[in-house]
Amino acid sequence: MTTVANHPTANFVDPAPRLSRIEIARRAARMLEHGWVVNLGIGIPSACADFVPEGVYLRYQAENGVLGYGEIVPPEEGDPDLIDASGKFPKMTPGMAFFDSTESFAMIRGGHIDATVLGALQVSARGDLANWMLPSRGIGSIGGGMDLAANTQRVIVAMEHTTRRNEPKIVEECEFPLTAQRCVTDIVTDIALIQVTEERLVLKECAPGWSPQDVEALTGVELISRVESSHS
Repeated sequence: MTTVANHPTANFVDPAPRLSRIEIARRAARMLEHGWVVNLGIGIPSACADFVPEGVYLRYQAENGVLGYGEIVPPEEGDPDLIDASGKFPKMTPGMAFFDSTESFAMIRGGHIDATVLGALQVSARGDLANWMLPSRGIGSIGGGMDLAANTQRVIVAMEHTTRRNEPKIVEECEFPLTAQRCVTDIVTDIALIQVTEERLVLKECAPGWSPQDVEALTGVELISRVESSHS
């Protein structure tokens, strides 16, 4: 990666506060439609279960073999024998089903998951996803990421817009090992909502206090601006 001293975004001054990780999850949850079977990744994505709009019924699926759970409960209220793939404690819901991981991955590979929300290290201008390995560390854990990204129609990435060094995570070409190619459909970050289309990346929303120019300054690719509103 480019060093911070030479990176053009190193000295960028935020025009307004960025959204919190919880606020990113809340916005991503609003994209999930009634009746969908949804798989949530580790980190920000797992918090989406707590922010489903009223009247929207979803069935959550986890790679370790759970289908139909509700929101996540605090650890002190959780059942140690009932966890999702990220180690969180889902709320028991009438009609929940339990099965082994073979059946779980058969659901994923068979195209039976309507949407997945995943974290990312990088997303390319074409919607390529890299979310499982940092080459500088030399290790990674793919989990079910490749299967989900390659076999789910709606792949929503929920992440911070930049790294801790303020380097863009939305780039022309991913530098990190890919999880899947041309799979991402939407990107929800702490400053923007971006849609991946055949026309490249379309900026749909900016966080409060942020302009399209501010967002593009922290993005490694050119954006087509069709801003409809702020998001929070």
